[in-house]
Amino acid sequence: MQNSNKSFIAKIALLLATIIWGSTFFIMEGTIQSIGIYSLLAFRFTLAAIILAVILIKHLKVIDKGYLWRGFVMGALVIVAYIFQTYGLADEATTPGKNAFLTAIYCVIVPFLAYPFTKIKPDRYNVAASFLCIFGITLISVTGGDFSTICRGDLLTLLGGIFFSLHMIAVSVFSQGRNILLLTMLQFFFAGLIAWIPALMFETFPSDMPLSGIGAILYLTIFATCLCYLFQNAGQKFTTPSTAALILSLEAVFGVLFSVIFTAETVSFKMFIGFSLVFLAIIVSELKPFKSKRG
Repeated sequence: MQNSNKSFIAKIALLLATIIWGSTFFIMEGTIQSIGIYSLLAFRFTLAAIILAVILIKHLKVIDKGYLWRGFVMGALVIVAYIFQTYGLADEATTPGKNAFLTAIYCVIVPFLAYPFTKIKPDRYNVAASFLCIFGITLISVTGGDFSTICRGDLLTLLGGIFFSLHMIAVSVFSQGRNILLLTMLQFFFAGLIAWIPALMFETFPSDMPLSGIGAILYLTIFATCLCYLFQNAGQKFTTPSTAALILSLEAVFGVLFSVIFTAETVSFKMFIGFSLVFLAIIVSELKPFKSKRG
């Protein structure tokens, strides 16, 4: 298959991942009311690791120290990102839509953090997109007249976005010359293992989980974890980290859309302008609309 075709298919895979992930924000908001945050993440990633391990059972013998330490780093980064994001979502002042858009900060961080590894220098469009995104995030987060009105959940979500960007860079660097499916499985295993530690220490085991909670965990495990991370990790192998980040940041758009459709979330005019600026940042950085074709 030609590189151009691989790149196109990779972008479609990344887009499908964003749609599914966009649906998870309002699902997780309801689920964490009946199950602890660490327990939810532990179940989600452990079950995902088991599913992939069964599928890849014939390939597990090739796992070596190189796979293990790479999988551990990827798993540690993604579980820390999810912990910050989920705690941010648990804050009543942070809606699923806001949580989705604030997580999208990674779309403008990745090109800068990736430079030492990829040697792809951020251009003026990346810089312009950064300012647009920062301004948009400010409008989304600040509910009053000064920065003291930024809620704790918003700050935790932004921290989650930073760790998601580090995870994306790790995937791009570590996937070279490695079986991406095995790396994904190990990532899930270590993420689940790390999450079980605080789950067992600080939370009560959910022995009487409602059917809705079980259904949510299965959806998050099969679709939002197994399928989406396979799409992301495989897709990143044939796209640059900045392109992948920008496509995946559309998760925020779908996050707001699903939240408005399925929950009582409303979007104020100021928040709408903020969302629009973040989306414009994505367009500017990815499509570079004012770039000369001869350039």
